[in-house]
Amino acid sequence: MRIRDWDGNLKLRLGVEFAFNVVFWTFLPFLAIFFANSFGKGWAGVLLVLSQALSVAGNLLGGYAADRWGRKRMMVLAACTQGIGYGVFAIAASPWVSWLFIGYLGFTLASFAGSLYTPASEAMVADVAEEKHRSSIFAVFWTSTNLAVVFGPVLGAVLFKDNPYILLAVSSVFCLLISAVLNRGLRETLPQYTLVNPRNKDEAPWYKFLAEQLRGYRIIASDQVFLLFIIAGVLLALTFMQLDILFPVFFKETLPSTDILGFGGWHWVVPGQQLFGLIVSEFGLFVALFTVIVTKWMAGYKDRNVFISGALLYAIGMVLFSHMSTFWGLSLAVAMFTIAEIASTGPQQAFISRLAPEDMRAQYFAASSIRFTLGRTIAPLAIPLSAWIGYTWTFGFLAALAAVSAVLYWLMFKLFKR
Repeated sequence: MRIRDWDGNLKLRLGVEFAFNVVFWTFLPFLAIFFANSFGKGWAGVLLVLSQALSVAGNLLGGYAADRWGRKRMMVLAACTQGIGYGVFAIAASPWVSWLFIGYLGFTLASFAGSLYTPASEAMVADVAEEKHRSSIFAVFWTSTNLAVVFGPVLGAVLFKDNPYILLAVSSVFCLLISAVLNRGLRETLPQYTLVNPRNKDEAPWYKFLAEQLRGYRIIASDQVFLLFIIAGVLLALTFMQLDILFPVFFKETLPSTDILGFGGWHWVVPGQQLFGLIVSEFGLFVALFTVIVTKWMAGYKDRNVFISGALLYAIGMVLFSHMSTFWGLSLAVAMFTIAEIASTGPQQAFISRLAPEDMRAQYFAASSIRFTLGRTIAPLAIPLSAWIGYTWTFGFLAALAAVSAVLYWLMFKLFKR
């Protein structure tokens, strides 16, 4: 399906979200270094865990609220709240005040808001696109994100260290602008028969609201296939989310400088932090170039084989990262991550849309996003873990988790009968 044939909502989101992601990725890969330098590796891991734990709650709330009050309303609210959070972070990180803990609270607020946005955004795709086109649409959005990843980390490697508050302030402004554009340009796509009478919503006490929310997620948890999908996804997320959590600290501490190219007496040598920016940009470039092609290629294979192969490639990539110290060796490890990422992202989103009943679609997408929010919640513990057992054993442990997720995917498809 060509982009010009997309629903107007999707075209609008593709443009504004790409603009924001370019700015967002200038600082995201370096936040682990920022917090490790500010609070120490041990406390950085704990604080990042706490902030992402709140995001888990936000993800569940976002799915329920998107099914109850509408996709558009939640997306606008989330984008605006992200802008406020990054604005607080920018002020707190400025050289004039340097309120590090207040900055952490601003980051936590922005993360919570981001977890509110995702379920509504993904449910909107399922609302307006036919099932046969959803996989390719998700793939295009993922390609757009990774095009932003190409440019953002390179800029961040140069600018973030000395001027983090400037990049955070720009991100805050972009979020607020996106909120205004979405509010003006989007139309609501929530199926009309799921809308709730506003008067009844206002009169319902808070505990009935909570009970109704938990009841919906209890139904999802009773789906054995979906439950295995979630558990496998959480284990896998612990692996690939190290790309912007453990890896930047690993590069800075173990690769003080790396010779990338040499000719005669000339050598291109970069420090570890800038090398990390190049590696992340390389990952984004690979994904941007090959996502649509590989997604179409993967359509010819069974989902079971795609899911299992992707998990095993993540494990191989993690092992390679722990044994490589050159740019070209690390590029090989990134290639493994790239193949795993682009082979499974679109099919997994399409799998959820097939699995979910229409009236609970956003809640299923929200629950599926727990793979990432729970994974991101636990993933920062790899930072203090690496200080305790060393990087080699930490990378080996993460690779083993990815291999276990491949086994869980195999079990999931043994049960999947729909």
